[in-house]
Amino acid sequence: MIEAVGLTKSYGSKTAVYNLNFQVQPGKVTGFLGPNGAGKSTTMRMMLGLDRPTSGTVTIAGHPYQRLPNAPRQVGALLDANAKHGGRSARSHLLCLAQLSGIPASRVDEVLGIVGLQQVAGKRSKGFSLGMGQRLGIAGALLGDPQVLLFDEPVNGLDPEGILWVRNLMKRLASEGRTVFVSSHLMSEMAQTADHLIVIGRGQLMADQPVADFIAHNSTGFARVRTPDGEPEAREKLTRALAQAGGQVLPEQDGALKVIGVELPRISDLAHAADVRLWELSPHSASLEEAYMRMTQGAVDYRSTDDPRAAAAAAAAMAQQQPQFAPGPHVHQQPAQPAYTPEDAR
Repeated sequence: MIEAVGLTKSYGSKTAVYNLNFQVQPGKVTGFLGPNGAGKSTTMRMMLGLDRPTSGTVTIAGHPYQRLPNAPRQVGALLDANAKHGGRSARSHLLCLAQLSGIPASRVDEVLGIVGLQQVAGKRSKGFSLGMGQRLGIAGALLGDPQVLLFDEPVNGLDPEGILWVRNLMKRLASEGRTVFVSSHLMSEMAQTADHLIVIGRGQLMADQPVADFIAHNSTGFARVRTPDGEPEAREKLTRALAQAGGQVLPEQDGALKVIGVELPRISDLAHAADVRLWELSPHSASLEEAYMRMTQGAVDYRSTDDPRAAAAAAAAMAQQQPQFAPGPHVHQQPAQPAYTPEDAR
């Protein structure tokens, strides 16, 4: 288990991480999410003893990383897949890591097989693609057969087959009772991989809850409604009826209507009363990406003014008139924090 208690990191007068309190439990995949600059990399570096907390603690199996006996056998991590000597082969790189940690050399070929690099084990890593480099980094994390694993963007550069492999690997490791902590920007992948989420924004804890609960607490379901093409009068008539019934009606790019605040049976009744035919009436549950975007709107430090998808997501969040951060169970509010800087740009 990984536990953070009052974890804070400041750089001079600037605070990157403030008063984080959470536990990462074994037997599940815990996703670590947050906008760029939220403090994710700083937090993971403190877990591994690479940065010292200004105050508070973070422990693994009850001990700071530096005090773990033979830490590489207990904790495996992938923070930077480029942290290797490009002139060494994949096997040579892993053999060096094994020798430093007292791990049998036979384990090197085992992990090369696990990550699918056995055919290129003798090649210099400087010639590896980005995806191959990621696989080598994962091999290094698995080398000591540790019970605790930390991965920062493990699917970066992988093709669809590689992404599926990583997903299944994470789930298998968790099913073996290991603690698996994964930071990623790919919401679609987190939705399929993670059991639990820890979300931070501007260095503070925003959510600590199961994926399903996170989506439920930070999204609103809606209905998709479509009237026959070529009947704009019917569409306008239905839009007015839905608005009068207290619904919020937003046009979709494909010509459908997004209806919030009116249940499907009521929409059907209103359409019948208005003598409007429906070609589509379907419920829609929010995705993890939609819920995440909605929660973190107020915690984004780097926002493009030219990105139509980002603009659309922001507009949708505003249109639904949801507070930027509305806590539910296991969703945390923190007291005011010192001045923040997005130091780690992650």
